[in-house]
Amino acid sequence: MSEPVLIGEGMTGGYGTGADILHDCTIAVDAGEIAVIVGPNGAGKSTAMKAVFGMLTLRAGSVRLNGQDISGLSPQARVGRGMGFVPQTNNIFPSMSVAENLEMGAFIRRDDIRQTMEQIYTLFPILRDKRHQAAGELSGGQRQQVAVGRALMTKPSVLMLDEPTAGVSPIVMDELFDRIIEVARTGIPILMVEQNARQALAIADKGYVLVQGANRFTDTGAALLANPEVRNSFLGG
Repeated sequence: MSEPVLIGEGMTGGYGTGADILHDCTIAVDAGEIAVIVGPNGAGKSTAMKAVFGMLTLRAGSVRLNGQDISGLSPQARVGRGMGFVPQTNNIFPSMSVAENLEMGAFIRRDDIRQTMEQIYTLFPILRDKRHQAAGELSGGQRQQVAVGRALMTKPSVLMLDEPTAGVSPIVMDELFDRIIEVARTGIPILMVEQNARQALAIADKGYVLVQGANRFTDTGAALLANPEVRNSFLGG
């Protein structure tokens, strides 16, 4: 088996000097894959994502990106190595225009960003139409597209999304998932935490069900949807 593009392996840890939230937790995403992390509230889903991104201290385990151990790197350094991360909230600059938000995403680049901008406008046509509008004036779904687009401006080797459909309508959720599939088809692997478990597993190549900070089930998205225990315990039957 080849090394995944991104893997947090055997992660144990929590915030500061507090109790451990993650317990020997492993999540990974392979090239061209959508991997989703689901589970009940308080399961440690977003904590696992933040651990991979370097936002809490691991007491055990490691994080590897493209085969290199990055466990000791800051989140900023991880972005420089190829991680794109979209937090659940406060993920845009509301007073800046859509175009300015995208330009801010390219802060670490020293090359011509216009081609990447064009690719993002092709991926998210509404952003081209709204490019001169303040991002804070957009709908929730459109703001999420700005946030994802800004992360893509770094030309990441992996994209991490924390609850991308939180607070949006079912129609907007379906549209965002369609866009996420399109991003994955460009070759960028996606690791995603999602509260809408059934819908997320339906588009996932691989799924992780976490319970109390530990792996409970790991399988393909289709297999998890078909698993009676997963359905009854985590998907509402």
